Amino acid sequence: MRYRRLGKTNADVSVLGFGAMRLPMIGAKGPMDSFDPKVPIDEVESTKMIHHALEQGVNYFDTAYGYHGGKSETFVGKVLREHRSKVMIATKLPVWNLEKPEDMEKIFNEQLQKLQTDYLDVYLVHGIGATTWEKAKKLGVLDFMDKLVKSEKIRFAGFSFHDEIKIFKEIIDAYDWSVCQIQFNFYDQDYQAGREGLTYAAARDIGVVVMEPLRGGRIVQKIPPQIQAIWDEAPVRKSAVEWAMRWVWNFEGVSTVLTGASSLAQLQDHTRIVKDAAADFLSAAELAVFDKVRAAYRKMLLVDCTTCGYCMPCPTGVNIPQNFSLYGDAQLFDGRDSSAFFYNGMLTPEERASACTECGECVEKCPQKIDIPKELKEVHKLLGKS
Repeated sequence: MRYRRLGKTNADVSVLGFGAMRLPMIGAKGPMDSFDPKVPIDEVESTKMIHHALEQGVNYFDTAYGYHGGKSETFVGKVLREHRSKVMIATKLPVWNLEKPEDMEKIFNEQLQKLQTDYLDVYLVHGIGATTWEKAKKLGVLDFMDKLVKSEKIRFAGFSFHDEIKIFKEIIDAYDWSVCQIQFNFYDQDYQAGREGLTYAAARDIGVVVMEPLRGGRIVQKIPPQIQAIWDEAPVRKSAVEWAMRWVWNFEGVSTVLTGASSLAQLQDHTRIVKDAAADFLSAAELAVFDKVRAAYRKMLLVDCTTCGYCMPCPTGVNIPQNFSLYGDAQLFDGRDSSAFFYNGMLTPEERASACTECGECVEKCPQKIDIPKELKEVHKLLGKS
């Protein structure tokens, strides 16, 4: 296993972290079942996975309050209990579950109990963006984080993020964070925090944990023939998984990459390729292949939104880039179910495409000259609840 420094924490973390959002399940029918409390975790297979990760030197384990319908933390805590002194455990504070300041303490203590520990190594404010950030601040989340650090209930305070780069920078600058967690992969290099956010955080010595290096598996499964043909042009032959993971590890500012494996076979593949987990390891010719693959995917999009954000803010609050990103996922990666889940469950009513009033202000500002109101109707038609 290779290790990197987790920013200002000075802790050494394995370059491959274990994400417990997509543990194998019994009777699962789709990826969104990992949020359904009625679908049980396959504890036999999942235990084998954690043991394999430990044997291979993985020391960073990430979970969250809502994963697997609230069962992920309990399972992870049970398996890691005897290894507690050798690993770092990260979990998250669910802002959407908070109604009053006292809820933070209540949920945190519940999480400690589930994880069978009296402290957490990393505690992240979960999935914050513009709306949840404002809510979290009003509830006093920054003071709460200070309290946890000072009482040694947590070692390091952080946040996981899903929104535009300007919101990311605002959050980074608002507090002395130790860790941030961002979505980052070769397809999403300029999406949400992206490369700019990675550089911004790393320059402040904040440890960067990367989630979705394979975009939930979508950029390495069911690869279109025209995309596979480009991968085959690479100077050396590697699997799409290898290429995708190596691309993320190529960035020096990345501390650890969460695997998100949903089977022992997948995890074994990921631990096998750690040997190539070095910064600045990819050649110019190899990086050029990624550029070609990315461009080829973009040509396949029905709406060529680059998520530049020039259309924002929308007067009525529609999150235009996020709507088009979910729409693109549904189209390119056979991900209608997961996109619909996030569209209906994670976006507020004001942020959804259905809230568009067709004022046309965004059309004038769009560099790609997209007929945004027209396309937003298509987004809601595909992803909205029937």
